[in-house]
Amino acid sequence: MNPIGIFGGTFDPIHYGHLRTAFELLQALKLGELRFMPAGNPPHREQPMASAEQRVAMVRAATTGQPGFTVDDRETRREGPSYSVDTLAGLRAEHPTRPLCLIVGMDAFLELPKWHQWQELLQLSHLVVAHRPGWRAPTMGPLGELLVDRGTGRVDDLHEAIAGRIFIHAVTQLEISSTEVRRLIASGRNPRYLMPDAVCDIIASTACYARGQQR
Repeated sequence: MNPIGIFGGTFDPIHYGHLRTAFELLQALKLGELRFMPAGNPPHREQPMASAEQRVAMVRAATTGQPGFTVDDRETRREGPSYSVDTLAGLRAEHPTRPLCLIVGMDAFLELPKWHQWQELLQLSHLVVAHRPGWRAPTMGPLGELLVDRGTGRVDDLHEAIAGRIFIHAVTQLEISSTEVRRLIASGRNPRYLMPDAVCDIIASTACYARGQQR
């Protein structure tokens, strides 16, 4: 069975930058499916502006109709911080013999040693690092050593083992920021063409990013 990709984030809101990255990785890595995993209680950043239910609805609306895209809302249903190691442990129990690929950006990868039980991640999953052209992977320190030991440039390695490898892949990085999208909406402007129309409709109907809601 082809690997399952796990693409986590607050998706507050989801936009075409997220969707293009996911689509390119779905194809390049020959994934069996790519699961969007909205965070419930992200431990390393501010609480999302939209509710968990609203964010899950937006992700479902954005991904409907794309073969291979699925939505997994387990983190929004789990109490406590949304630690990736806990999510992967649950997925590994459900899929003991299937490769898993946790997808992170290069900025998140560089912060990996600060993650909860980060050294256990590669026991449960492969790590796929999506980066924009021009980023350089670390060559020194714990991450540099990890790349020497676990890094690969072969997609087949992600299929032949269920976990344990790090694969770095350049993707088209659209210059869209969820933070800037929220500010744009709060100022009364229309976010159309930054995200699917179905997501715009949910934002309009719930007013989840209206001016009075902004932190």
